[in-house]
Amino acid sequence: MIGRMTALFTRARLIGLTAALVIFAADQWLKNYVVEVLGLRRIGDHYPLLPFFDLTRTNNYGVSLGMFQATSMEMRWGLVLLTAGIAAGVFVWIMRETQKWDIAGLSLILGGALGNIVDRYSLGFVIDYADFHIGSVRPFMIFNLADAAITVGVVILLYRALFIGEKHATEQDEPTADTTRGENQDA
Repeated sequence: MIGRMTALFTRARLIGLTAALVIFAADQWLKNYVVEVLGLRRIGDHYPLLPFFDLTRTNNYGVSLGMFQATSMEMRWGLVLLTAGIAAGVFVWIMRETQKWDIAGLSLILGGALGNIVDRYSLGFVIDYADFHIGSVRPFMIFNLADAAITVGVVILLYRALFIGEKHATEQDEPTADTTRGENQDA
């Protein structure tokens, strides 16, 4: 039993799960800081930081890019259940994954998902505040640390799947000298 637990919780997985918890805690702390310390309690409350980055309070009743808006209590709880199910799936994936960079990407996604799930569960919406802009042009919707972590995690997984994964598949598909020698002996 202990050997199985040791194999399950490899160093990379423990680091990944710890990183997920740190992201979750930092996300919740930042949201509290923005609302309670900086006083951005109402939608549209604004705190300028840099010429291209401000804190602007908004509530996101949907998921990624504001899609699937929860306009009723049933939809709210449906989103909580859906995102909790996705987070559980990501956790299982982390526990089965062996590649460190994939674990890193999944950990970012898990930490961000947990931060947004807690908001949606306790408030009915997700607090967003990070407002990147170039003059009046806003290339992104207002987001939060959890959203940023999820995005970076997805980019890592996509990069590895599209570029790194192909190299591993190609290397595995090529026969080795031992394989070809064994095939010739059977003939």
